[in-house]
Amino acid sequence: MKRKYLAFDIETAKILPQDFGDLLSHRPLGITCVATLAAGEGEARRFCTSGADGGPAAQMSREDLSRFVDFLIESTEHGYTIVTLNGLGFDFDVLAEESGRLEDCRRLALGHVDMMFHVFCERGFGVGLNAAAQALGLGKPADIDGSVAPQLWQEGEHERVLDYVACDCRLTLEIAVQSEEVGVFRWKTKRGTLGRHDLPRGWLTVARALELPLPDTSWMDSPWPRSKFTAWLG
Repeated sequence: MKRKYLAFDIETAKILPQDFGDLLSHRPLGITCVATLAAGEGEARRFCTSGADGGPAAQMSREDLSRFVDFLIESTEHGYTIVTLNGLGFDFDVLAEESGRLEDCRRLALGHVDMMFHVFCERGFGVGLNAAAQALGLGKPADIDGSVAPQLWQEGEHERVLDYVACDCRLTLEIAVQSEEVGVFRWKTKRGTLGRHDLPRGWLTVARALELPLPDTSWMDSPWPRSKFTAWLG
């Protein structure tokens, strides 16, 4: 049966130094805004907290993030499968901390499709959103990325950041749907060639991907353990 996907993505609030290393080591990160895009919807839904002046607040409140978790739960109850690219290792981890809904986020994370984690479990390495988008002739905005989004938000460029997170959702959804339709996930490598990973069974949920045997990573100098993505699940 063909899945109905719902893509989601977050943007964090904390402004970090230029060479920040591991982003998660700087937590708590806060969340400025969130977006979702469901199959069949023309526009992404964008979520943020309203400040005292009526404009977006510096970051989303715990209450609003908890309501967003409820929205994700309701979406799955209506037949949608949440899809991300690195949502297990980042978005759901941060959302769990910032919303205070750890158990609910654990269940959502295990039941959703994280394309990066699926590929990682079979190949031993991850693929970024931009590399996957470029393979489909798509691309992220050239003038903004996640590292500068917190600063732009603080400077009042709210619409620009909201458009950016909505764009990430659209790219995630298109990659998930197109790859599953043709049974192949492709990405642009650093050498400029196209990488390929076959999807004979379609995308696997995180829970299903965790059942896969460990891949051969003997050719890697410092392979990532699965715990890099799953440690927060407990």
